[in-house]
Amino acid sequence: MSLGERFPTDTDDGLLLIISGPSGVGKTTITRGVERSIPDSVFSVSWTTRPRTAADVEGVDYHFATDEEFEAMKARGGFLETAGIYGKKYGTPRDWVTEQLKRGRLVILEIDVEGAKQVKRKVPDAYSIFIQTAAEASIAQARGRGGHPAAVRRGAAGDRRGKVVRDLRPVPGERARR
Repeated sequence: MSLGERFPTDTDDGLLLIISGPSGVGKTTITRGVERSIPDSVFSVSWTTRPRTAADVEGVDYHFATDEEFEAMKARGGFLETAGIYGKKYGTPRDWVTEQLKRGRLVILEIDVEGAKQVKRKVPDAYSIFIQTAAEASIAQARGRGGHPAAVRRGAAGDRRGKVVRDLRPVPGERARR
């Protein structure tokens, strides 16, 4: 089936979900879990100019392109968002995402924060989730309480995995929370 062709079961009420966060926080693990758990959800495979590694599978991990091919796609408006990271280019394919949304699918984008902002400007009704490290969560929580230095230090020394852990030890001068 080609792009633009519709199935009898296609709907126009797909949902775009953006998952973003810092490198190493667990975005891919979460993204793949969502994709496996929700029927008719699909993961958007980004285009890139980075070299293909032996472990990469074309169309599964990335779509690989030369700089010239990438720039031609960008000039045609072929991307929802693009990013340059360490001298390499990355982009989310606009037509593929649009087609999947027309089919009523949940389309999952795993992109960086700047890319998420670009997509939200173009698709304001997209849902977005930012995966925060435990250390960042602790710091943000401490700042919300007035930025107590002990809480900020505990957060900064925290775990870098992508989960939010609650420190049940009270900050000096505060009552313990239950």
